[in-house]
Amino acid sequence: MKCISLFLLLFVGGCATIQVPSAYTYREIKTPGFTLAAWVKDTDTKASFHVYLEGDGRAYTNSGFPSHDPTPKSGLMRQKAFKDSAPNVAYLARPCQFVKDSMCTQKDWTTSRFSPQIVASVATALMQIVGDRPVELYAYSGGALLSGLVIANYPEIKVTQWTTYAGLLNHSSWTAYKHLAPLRGSLDLQQLPNVPQTHYVGGKDKVVPLKLSVLWTGNKNLVIVPDSTHHGPFVSTTP
Repeated sequence: MKCISLFLLLFVGGCATIQVPSAYTYREIKTPGFTLAAWVKDTDTKASFHVYLEGDGRAYTNSGFPSHDPTPKSGLMRQKAFKDSAPNVAYLARPCQFVKDSMCTQKDWTTSRFSPQIVASVATALMQIVGDRPVELYAYSGGALLSGLVIANYPEIKVTQWTTYAGLLNHSSWTAYKHLAPLRGSLDLQQLPNVPQTHYVGGKDKVVPLKLSVLWTGNKNLVIVPDSTHHGPFVSTTP
């Protein structure tokens, strides 16, 4: 294992480290809108890619105010990626996570976290990573909606399997149910993309309640993990 220092990549001071398997390379992927952080293992040009998309990260503080840095404290999706034994695997962070980008403003991880610019940036980064190879796309929390929007709007990305964990799949009904301010400036999914999919949800999830997951999926392709909260643990479909 090798340790990559993120001191120069964090929004705030201090030194943080991530233990990264030696097969992975850190990349900063420039797109027309944002620069995205990714850790990539690419060892077989003929094999499909497994891509793990991060959730919303630390969008808000514990007091409910927009944070100054949305970089996730949890390593849930990163560790899922690093434990995946497939030949081609990538962990893709969301815009403004890990990388300080001059384009970033607080709305990009709050009210406009699913804006057309955010969706386009993630789609562009994804295509730069995988090229024309098929993709199995895994996403957590708000990353589920973002990945769904990418699938729906960029059919040239060959997604053969879409797997979500504690996935937010429609922000309009979620904010209404939770009595939160609407996410103005964000796109939404009116129906789920027509690709093979599996959605893992926690029976004890209070952030994205099971009732909403059943509504969004029509109780199809849904795997309920009874003792899981929004933060896991989740049953993994990867090796």
